[in-house]
Amino acid sequence: QVQLVESGGGLVQAGGSLRLSCAASGSISSLNLMAWYRQAPGKQREMVATIGSIGGTHYADSVKGRFTISRENANNTVYLQMNSLKPEDTAVYYCNVHSLSFSGAMDYWGKGTLVTVSS
Repeated sequence: QVQLVESGGGLVQAGGSLRLSCAASGSISSLNLMAWYRQAPGKQREMVATIGSIGGTHYADSVKGRFTISRENANNTVYLQMNSLKPEDTAVYYCNVHSLSFSGAMDYWGKGTLVTVSS
């Protein structure tokens, strides 16, 4: 019922920028946490950035000062602006929505978009 579609990934040179987008559709509560995760080759999936319904944000230490997460609540879209990209940022980036309601909570994941940062 819920679909998350990421876009904006690609190949970029070190020092460059990319903006990822994730459009969520379906039965998603207005009370939710939207997030970006990433998984590099040979590594576990890690949290990159989160943003709550009222705009509170958290970032992984490795991306602080370089990445910015934002959202448009009207259309349930979350963005990740990535600046000063480094080769170690290379990973598949996944959009996540943690949807809260009185009856419980649900987690939804996009299928991912590949970001490759060349040296």
